[in-house]
Amino acid sequence: MCHFSALSWQQVSLLPQKQSFSVTAVRNQETGAAVAAASIDSRKSPLILDEKFPDSNSIVVPREAWIETLDTSAASTQVGLIHLHPQVFGANPRLDLIHENVTWQKKFRMVNYAHTKVRSEVRGGGKKPWPQKGLGRARHGSIRSPLWRGGGVTHGPRAYTTHFYMLPFSKRLQGLTATLSAKFAQDDLKIVESLDMPSDEAGYLEQLCENRRWGISVLFVDDSDIMPRNITLASDTLRHMNLMPVYGLNVHSMLKHETLVLTVAAVRRIEERILYHFRRPDLPKENMKRFRM
Repeated sequence: MCHFSALSWQQVSLLPQKQSFSVTAVRNQETGAAVAAASIDSRKSPLILDEKFPDSNSIVVPREAWIETLDTSAASTQVGLIHLHPQVFGANPRLDLIHENVTWQKKFRMVNYAHTKVRSEVRGGGKKPWPQKGLGRARHGSIRSPLWRGGGVTHGPRAYTTHFYMLPFSKRLQGLTATLSAKFAQDDLKIVESLDMPSDEAGYLEQLCENRRWGISVLFVDDSDIMPRNITLASDTLRHMNLMPVYGLNVHSMLKHETLVLTVAAVRRIEERILYHFRRPDLPKENMKRFRM
């Protein structure tokens, strides 16, 4: 005896319904399945990169993005779907960490060239201007003292003063994930199969970015520092289109460009390196608490 009163109406609707099977219906289903399989084999199947993450049981649903190509002559520029790790591309966009990374990157290469002379570097002033006592005047030992006009400067700027400092590693790592997540959430992160283009003309690359509404400035990132020939020649004369290997990716460059274009190999390399540092076995668990968002 079934007690449907203990089930909700949603659960009842999901119960398997009783069906009547016949030989003719089974043969029709087999014929339809064979025709569908033949049609799938006849056309090119889409590229779906369903990555099985090692910690898929303890994380949220992975992010998904379209895989495009740089070939506009193809029938469809979207060739497949890729799954992105949520800890890398779905992190909390911490604006404070992004700001700290940008400030650090601007200051670690900043050098102050302003220079003032102290009293020992100013020309003259070797003789005591008047005797110490007897004239009723204030005592002085040199006319190049900071008290005198034309003398040295006290606590003035000195040349080649650097503003270098090291940002903690955890903040640098979280700055990358926060920026990548913000770019992905704003639809400013595009993923392509590769950087191969059918033309090496700069006009082709500009027209491509204009048709896809990638904005004025675009940063192309690949897994290797040896880029394809066509895109290298096309972007050589375009100052707002830049190429970068994945090991040089940084927060300042991602924010300076309107759109970030990553290859599939670059995405997997970024996830591999960032997730490795999130799960580093050589650090105690107490030190890993700082990576929590």
